[in-house]
Amino acid sequence: MSAEPLPTPLNTLAERLSRRDWLQRAGNGFGALALAQVLADDAAAESTRSGHHPASAQSVIWLFMNGGPSQIDTWDYKPELARRHGQELAGLDPTTGFFPTAIGPVMQSPFAFRQYGACGHWASELFPHLARHVDDVAFLHACWAESNNHSPALFQMNSGFTRQGMPCFGAWVAYGLGSLSRNLPSFVVMTDPWQRGQPKGHGQNWTAGFLPQPFQGTVLADSDEALPFAQPGAGMTPSRQRQQIDMLSALNQEYAARSGFEDRMADRLATFELAMRMQSAAPDVVDLATETVDTQELYGLHDPRCAPFGWQCLVARRLIERGVRCVQIYSGGTENEQSWDGHQNIVTNHRRFAMETDQPIAGLLADLKQRGLLDSTLVICNGEFGRLPIVQRGGSGRDHNPHAFTTWLAGGGIRGGVSHGVTDEFGFQGIENRVSIPDLHATLLWLLGLNHERLTYRHQGRDFRLTDVSGRVIREIL
Repeated sequence: MSAEPLPTPLNTLAERLSRRDWLQRAGNGFGALALAQVLADDAAAESTRSGHHPASAQSVIWLFMNGGPSQIDTWDYKPELARRHGQELAGLDPTTGFFPTAIGPVMQSPFAFRQYGACGHWASELFPHLARHVDDVAFLHACWAESNNHSPALFQMNSGFTRQGMPCFGAWVAYGLGSLSRNLPSFVVMTDPWQRGQPKGHGQNWTAGFLPQPFQGTVLADSDEALPFAQPGAGMTPSRQRQQIDMLSALNQEYAARSGFEDRMADRLATFELAMRMQSAAPDVVDLATETVDTQELYGLHDPRCAPFGWQCLVARRLIERGVRCVQIYSGGTENEQSWDGHQNIVTNHRRFAMETDQPIAGLLADLKQRGLLDSTLVICNGEFGRLPIVQRGGSGRDHNPHAFTTWLAGGGIRGGVSHGVTDEFGFQGIENRVSIPDLHATLLWLLGLNHERLTYRHQGRDFRLTDVSGRVIREIL
């Protein structure tokens, strides 16, 4: 069954007899099909422009430990906490954390630390698998954030601003570099795989903001239904679906011709086309039947305690193999105790989440390295802030600490086995080589071949950028 041409009111025909209109109406709509494809291809070509300088990394996998892992219980070893356990932390501003009336004394780490690798970096017992990779990792120990509240801190870590609605890191990368795949988006997000909800702020953490909407994150759900609505509806054949897309394209182009919103329509057409192509490409990405048993075990898929996160890490590797630029994976959901937000009991909370993520992340690093992909893939792991060195009164956990947290990076031009930045003897705040979030963003973009001062977008009369008006590349770890 061939598509019928769209009806055109005779009294407006003379006003629309342009080259664009002839394309729209000629050949029973096939002109619109061609125009749609031209616009979609133009949008794709525009989004795959080269960077500002030679890149060290081709893609990014961002492992986001949602809720705020404790730096002093994971990677920033502070023996002074044991010596001062139970004492008051002098000079502490009670408003530093989120609960100013719950200030307790200094609390030692309940986890044992030991040194690993040739670099001798200290790691807690929470990460027996990941600790074996410290020689491939650069640790930033004096990172700091502007907010002690989850949502603003999440927004800043993702977009550089503590308010919602600004383009996130993945969208900026997609805008600057585009996807290497015609059939997959350039930016993919996977939220907590245990159905504990999305991080606070939800989709605002992967929004394109004022950038063109095709650059926003595409959410990949769990393995049972990785892409909701990816399959055509009952009775929908490829030819009928093609006709639907063509009709929508023609309608959108007719509207664009009248309204002048041609760029916006081109974005919409490109999104429609990509969505249809993903119906054939995406199932292959999430089908792990072609992966060997050894590979699946490397990611912990044989262990139900970490298999869901392991599935996401393995899919992330398959996505970047197929040309996706940025993959972001969240561990931890919406509610405090359903994430790395250990207010009540740091032992129970962190053991749970470390058990879920340790082997999968270690497996990802090992797999990327053995496949020769680690050199071109930048892996980053952190949360939105750290935790205080004192106990939160009323429990055995720790409150938020925006003054210090640890970020680690590997691959993609990173010098492994190094540490940058120093916190004080309590791990409370940075005292040497502090790293702001704009500094971190500037460094990530630099590794991808993008100069953060030149990657701008004109919006409401101003040139915006991810790092706003600050940020420096941390060259000591490159």
